[in-house]
Amino acid sequence: MPMPPKPIEMISSLIAVPSISSTTPKWDHSNLGVIELLHTWCESLGFQCEVMPVPNNPGKANLIATLGTGPGGLVLSGHTDTVPCDPELWKSDPFKVEERDQKLYGLGTCDMKGFLALAIEAAKQYKDTPLQAPLIILATADEESSMSGARALVDAGKPKARAALIGEPTSLKPIRMHKGMMMEAVRIEGQAGHSSDPSLGANALEAMNGVMNELLTIRSELQSKYQNSNFRIDVPTMNLGCIHGGDNPNRICGQCELEFDLRPLPGMSMDGLRNLISDRLKPIEQKHRVDLSVRSLFPGIPPFEQSESEFVACVERLTGHRAEAVAFGTEAPFLQQMGMQTLVLGPGSIDQAHQPDEFLALDQFAPTLDLLHNLINQYCVKGC
Repeated sequence: MPMPPKPIEMISSLIAVPSISSTTPKWDHSNLGVIELLHTWCESLGFQCEVMPVPNNPGKANLIATLGTGPGGLVLSGHTDTVPCDPELWKSDPFKVEERDQKLYGLGTCDMKGFLALAIEAAKQYKDTPLQAPLIILATADEESSMSGARALVDAGKPKARAALIGEPTSLKPIRMHKGMMMEAVRIEGQAGHSSDPSLGANALEAMNGVMNELLTIRSELQSKYQNSNFRIDVPTMNLGCIHGGDNPNRICGQCELEFDLRPLPGMSMDGLRNLISDRLKPIEQKHRVDLSVRSLFPGIPPFEQSESEFVACVERLTGHRAEAVAFGTEAPFLQQMGMQTLVLGPGSIDQAHQPDEFLALDQFAPTLDLLHNLINQYCVKGC
């Protein structure tokens, strides 16, 4: 079986296979084409490969590729999906890698198909090397939408390793904590009626005004109680994002829905926050004679914090950077749930992610490969 091609060729092949994940069905793609490419390349290097279909998500799968056996070892993890894009805003075809000014342009170059190609490039060196602990390349589905791939891994309880590096674009600086993300909706069912006589109905918009006031009070209380100086915005945030209700000025509003975003800090419980919000909003229901319900728009991404550990110390030493905190969410809390010391670190900048003309600079290749070789030698060749 032929060896995997050079990194730029691998990245070009991965980018050429659309694998957009989206909560909007018309934008959503399968990721199986990307999984098959990675499967073929890993298998050619002697990895034992498992393609894991994601339950209840047809056309979506994870790949667990393992070189070596035994406990411990290292996971190099990346997601196979991308966000949607607007091709007309790009200077080149987002699904065809173009090199300009020592940069590779294409959808997913830095976020994060480029890392998966570099992980395989790093693994080439160990094809015939006896490993004391396994090297695992992990490729996941739907990180950009539902995290269904990572959730399926937790449910299956695999893979297992001592440490995991998630190659999200961090400009090769280690990240050991990030905020969580919750998206919630409050729906109020009132009673429509003629606006000339308020007694004929129950105004859902007026009740929602009470909901918004209470949510902003909760936000202030949470920000007074919780702070973490590791974050640039050192408090939990809440954003009232969109509201829909009513249909005419002379009609009592019978129905209204508010959607909001909440970003908890490490140490805050998402279930606890949901219970708090439900309890605090319940009295509004009786006061305005409406039916009020709160639901989650998706299961949420837990906040993540990797405590100071030998893995953190090792990566800090190799990169020369202290581990930091970021606001964006990743699959790190899910891998951590499986018992792995977990860090987020990869080539490229988050500033280029989710943007037209996304790129990965070629000068990121050598330091990424150098870091991966050092980690593989430490955790897999030496097994310590």
